[in-house]
Amino acid sequence: MQTTKAKRVEIIIEAPMERRLTQALTAAGVTGFTILPVLGGNGRSGAWSREGQVSLAGGMVAFICILKEERLDNLLQKAMPLVQQHIGVVSITDCEVLRAERF
Repeated sequence: MQTTKAKRVEIIIEAPMERRLTQALTAAGVTGFTILPVLGGNGRSGAWSREGQVSLAGGMVAFICILKEERLDNLLQKAMPLVQQHIGVVSITDCEVLRAERF
């Protein structure tokens, strides 16, 4: 099967920022992404878990999107102002996709 090179972007950010990051990605022209709850982790501030929290507002969410490389800079210009002001991390990896017309 024919594959096409693309970029996979993962953004982990505080759950209360979900709506604002969704708006930023849409403004950047990202037409598809997935949002997942983050159950816990360990980082600069130490270990944390979603378990035992009274509300999910203190939790984190992970955005995952795959796009053509030429669309990456626009995504980062829209998303980074939010990520820089909050707890979060952005990773970008090379990937290959089938059905490239969807990205």
